[in-house]
This record gives sequence, structure tokens and C-alpha cells, in this order.
Amino acid sequence: MSIPSEKSAPPLLRDVAVEADFVVVGGGLAGVCAALAAARHGARVALVQDRPVLGGNASSEMRMGIMGAHGDCNKEAGILEELQLRNFYYNPLLRYTLWDDVILSTVRSEPNITLLLNTSVCDVEMDSGRIVAVLAWNSNAQTRYRIAGRLFADCSGDGILRLSGAEFRHGREDPAEFGETYLQQGGDRKTMGNSILLQLRRTDEHHPFRAPPGAYHFTDADFARPADEPPPPPGTHRVNYLRLYPEENNFWWIEYGGNLDTIGDANAIQEELKKIAWGVWEYIKNHPDGRGRGYELDWIGAIPGKRESTRFIGPHILTQGDVLAGGHFDDVVAYGGWTLDDHHPDAFFKKGRISVEYGCPSPFGIPWRCLYSRNVPNLVFAGRDISCSHMGLSATRVMGTCAALGQAVGTAAAQCVASGAEPSRLDVRALQATLEDDDCMLPYRWRKPSAITREAHCAPECEVLRSGIDRETPDGAENGMSLPCAHPGSQALPCATYEWPTPRRLSGARLVFDSQMTFTGKRMRKLEATAERAEMPAPLARAFRIDARVGGAWRMVFSDPENFLRLRQIAFAEPVEADAIRLVVESTWGGGPARVFAFDAL
Repeated sequence: MSIPSEKSAPPLLRDVAVEADFVVVGGGLAGVCAALAAARHGARVALVQDRPVLGGNASSEMRMGIMGAHGDCNKEAGILEELQLRNFYYNPLLRYTLWDDVILSTVRSEPNITLLLNTSVCDVEMDSGRIVAVLAWNSNAQTRYRIAGRLFADCSGDGILRLSGAEFRHGREDPAEFGETYLQQGGDRKTMGNSILLQLRRTDEHHPFRAPPGAYHFTDADFARPADEPPPPPGTHRVNYLRLYPEENNFWWIEYGGNLDTIGDANAIQEELKKIAWGVWEYIKNHPDGRGRGYELDWIGAIPGKRESTRFIGPHILTQGDVLAGGHFDDVVAYGGWTLDDHHPDAFFKKGRISVEYGCPSPFGIPWRCLYSRNVPNLVFAGRDISCSHMGLSATRVMGTCAALGQAVGTAAAQCVASGAEPSRLDVRALQATLEDDDCMLPYRWRKPSAITREAHCAPECEVLRSGIDRETPDGAENGMSLPCAHPGSQALPCATYEWPTPRRLSGARLVFDSQMTFTGKRMRKLEATAERAEMPAPLARAFRIDARVGGAWRMVFSDPENFLRLRQIAFAEPVEADAIRLVVESTWGGGPARVFAFDAL
């Protein structure tokens, strides 16, 4: 074995320069969706993540559930639904480590994304009040990065790009500042806490659990509810207590740190949460009433998931009043629909109820003006650090909403790069139209189908495919078209057809299939190590083709024998001059008819 000479030895530290149009800091669902959206619309993207995996709170490291807007017709689509369908297809046993890889492979498949894992931003370079680069450190590779860009997104949750001097808030406002009646106390730096989760598995055996040294040891007396607890405040949707039973429990209530600094005290909070978590499982598993029988501890988180730390300030601050009014903003680019869910800073150690949820409209709109800095002109943000009050955050912090915010910010960034506009000068109408084309529902409006689609003639049963309503509707009215599969050799060919009196130049098509977004089973399971396989949505088209009528004869211009996505934006190999186009479904994942919400000619 030869020893490298001093001249050939590698440098002690490496310095690497990266350039991009759009630099995204943070690889949770907000950052992933921002990076994918921007890259797919032509921007060169650098995605910087301080962990070895993507997904943030949804990843295998933390395993928080992806929650979003309440209501079957309000589920978030777009890139989030794509990721969940990819997970069903590639990871039917819903293993968390493979879920990480589904996200990772989706990001790596985009040639416009430079991904830097294990890389922590530690400083910024400024010029004339603008960010010109972020400086980062990769401890695995002992490499220093300088990542330059035109536009920067903070999707870190903790708002690390406040190093730029961007204005931000931390803690609870005084209730009188915005007239937030659901905020019981405020005017302080207290926040919601962090949580460590547990995952259980079923077992036929029973063995007592031995907590490691340092764990807390709890008794029934530690969890007794106060006899004089006041009634829930007016407007309460639900109150939450510690759930000291194993069934359907992801242990979000093992929460701590709201009275500390969830950023600066993160290590101390992590240590305390470990002591609590071991003690909680010891209490449940060994309880004399047998509540823990039939379960074993399969996994315990090492890294806490955060709910709240800092929030940037944009031209508008989303408040309780905005949420309760439904968010009717002209510049709406995303939506929420979770409750106003404010966790008490005492969290696990509070006696009695630990959080109060207040009902609010679902969905409620979130405006573009909450997603860019009011004093750093090339800084945008998505996730739990957007411009909102503490109470506004309580309804927007869940990951379904964060993913939608990320897609909005990434799409906007690509349009800023293409047009040269600042975020404050962006053409919001164009942004809204692009988001809707990309399957992002925006409240109080529906997508406008392409002009060539609106000009076409079609059978009455196909009219619904160009309504612009690409999902089930809350009024319960029938939406979408049921399309039987075309079997080989069949005389009748079931299809959806558009016709024009004269040939049109067609370059592609846009399709939205029914992926059963109302099915909550797309979320990762609370129980680990199950052999139950996830099934792809039954009415989702599996094999389909698109035919164009050219010179009086039908010819296939596109086919896919193994579709597993809801949204398909298709570019034909070459444009065709055709006087008709049709969609033919050849098979579905469930074997019955396909359900189709939209069919646009492009």
C-alpha cells in the first residue's frame, strides 16, 4: 500500500462555487416543491439541505403526518399529490426510508436542480441590500460552498436567511395588535414546541419495557386533569389532551420547548424530549390496565420536529382575521384549511388541555404578498416561516399547506427569472394561471381551459372535461367523466373526443385523472413494519393513449402503458395538424372504468 506524497495529498478543506438562478435553502416539503416547480419551468436551481435526506418533518428522521386543508374536496394536489402517488407506486409497503428515496429520486431526476445534502447555510453575502450568495458548510465532505444566485428562497423553517437583515418576528403578538381574539396570551417570545414521535408495531407477545437511564418515570398522578379546568373558549372546534393509549397514536403531544428558544435551545429541547418519550412509552407499555399489550416500540425519533420559530415579514401579515374571513385576496397563490390550532407553550407539562383548535373556513386563501420580503427585494419564503402572525401560523404550518406554498414560490421564482421582474413586480395573474395549469387549486376561482379546447365541439358528456374544475366539488354535484376502458378487438371505442371544423395545430395535451385525493391512506402509516400493501387508486388510468385525426384518419400521437400520476402535461413528439383529438383509456389500476376530470388540447 502506497502512501500519497505531500504534493498529491488532497486539500485540508475544499472550496466549491455553485451558481444558479434560484437558490432554495431547506429541503422539507416546501423546499422540495419550490425546487421542483422552478426547475420544471426552466430555472437553474440549487437546493441546499442540512440533512442527509429530503422531506423535513415528513421524512424518516421525524415521521410527522402530512396534514392539510380539511374537507374531502380540498386536498392539496400539484407536486405533493405527485410525490404521494410516486410513493404508492414505488413503495407500496410504505416504508419510511423508501419514502425518503422517492422524494430524493424525484429531485435528482430534474436536470435543472443541483442538490447539496448535508450542507448547512451559515452566512450570506449582500450587495446593495440584495442577497448575492449564501455560504454553506458540508461536514461530511469538509467542503465550503459559495452558492450564488439571482433569487433566494428560505424554506428552512427557521428562517436562516434572516442573516440578510430581512425583517422577521418571533413569538406571540399582543392580542390587541391584530385584534386576535383566539390568542389568550401574548406579547412575548413564547412559541409552540417541538415534538419527538414514536412508532409502534403490533405483537402477540408481551414483555415489559425497560426505560434507559435518564428517562422520566410517570404515574397516573402526573397525567391527572385539573378538576377546575375552565370550559373551552367560544369558537372552539376541538381541544386536545395527552393521548396515553397506543391505538392510532403518532404521539405528536410529546412536545416541549415553547417556553425556550426552539432554535438556540434545540439541543437542550431534544435531550428533554428523549427523556419524556422513553418515560411515556414505559408508562403506556407497563400500565397495569394492559393498554400497552399487543404493541412494541419499533422506532423513536432522534430529531424533534419543529412547529414554530421565526416568521419573515412581507408586505402583508396573515392574521386570525384573514383566516376567519376566508382569505379573499386578489393575489391568492395557495391555500390553507387546517384549524387555528394553537399549542400551549407548556405543552407536555401543561395540566389539562394542551392545545385548542378553532374552526375556520376550508379552504382559505394565502396571498403572494405573504411570500416575499418587504425589505430584501430578492428574498422569498415558503413553509412555516411565511409572513403571518402567531395565530396565522397556527393554521398554515401543516405540511400540506407548506408544500402548496413551496410550489407557488418555485413557480413564481421561475417567472421572475424569465421576466427579470422582482417578486414585488411579478405578474400575479400569470402566476395564478400557471399554478392552476399545474393542478394547484386556488380558492374562489377555477382554472381556465386552453382556448383551443374551448373552441372545440364535443359530446355533452365530455363538457365536464373543460369546465376548469379538476376535482370533486364540495356541493356534492357529479363532476368528472367516467370513461370505460377500450378493450382490444372491441367494435365500440369509448373515448373523449374534441373536434374542430378545420384542422388545428396541436402540440400536446393536459389530462387530470382521478387519484382519489379524498383517500387519506396516501399518508404514511402510524404503525411501522406492516405487510399490508398500498393499492394504487382504482379509477386512475394505467394505460392510455391520445389519437389525432389527420387527413381523415386517426393516428396515435402519444401513449403510456404504465401511468401512475394524476396530472399529465404531455408534449407530442412533433406538432400535428388535426381536426379532432381523442383520449382512449386502455386499462385502470382497479380494472373498472377510468375517471377523468380534465382533458385539454394544447
